[in-house]
Amino acid sequence: MLKSLFSSSIRADVLSLLLNSPDEQFYIREVAKLLRKNPSGIKRELDNLEKMGIVASEKIVNLRYFQANKESPLFSELKNLITKSLGLPGALKAVLRASGARAAFLYGPYAEGEDVDTVDLFVIGASSSLPRELKNLEKRFEQKINYTLMDEEEYKLKKKKGDAHLKRILSGKRITLIGRL
Repeated sequence: MLKSLFSSSIRADVLSLLLNSPDEQFYIREVAKLLRKNPSGIKRELDNLEKMGIVASEKIVNLRYFQANKESPLFSELKNLITKSLGLPGALKAVLRASGARAAFLYGPYAEGEDVDTVDLFVIGASSSLPRELKNLEKRFEQKINYTLMDEEEYKLKKKKGDAHLKRILSGKRITLIGRL
């Protein structure tokens, strides 16, 4: 079973997305868009994971929605394995993709390679559920996340006007999680 479980990078990405957002449902094209992968490959992996009992699906109108199967005996172990293997940046990527964020990066001392208790996160364009998801990650990783959320228009305006705070953040070392600025 282990060989079939970790046989592709697409499967690992799908597992990461679904296990880091276990209460959310995603349809195939949405997963493909979030992961920037081919929908046919995503469908194949979701079908395989469903056969293994790790993922459950539900048909609503004409779309089939998938989510992590919390009843699977492997659920908590896989979730812990994904969390440990991806670390905080990997878990943040999955949560940010699910939130619809356009771009996000870590900056400050953590991005400089320092071992710190608090990480600084900058996010452009995310859903209102992101703060709740970030709180969950803080608990899971026992690390405080200071975050700045901006919509795209506000970001563009501040960048154009040369906002000092934004300029300082952008001039430092960054760890890009998703998107491009």
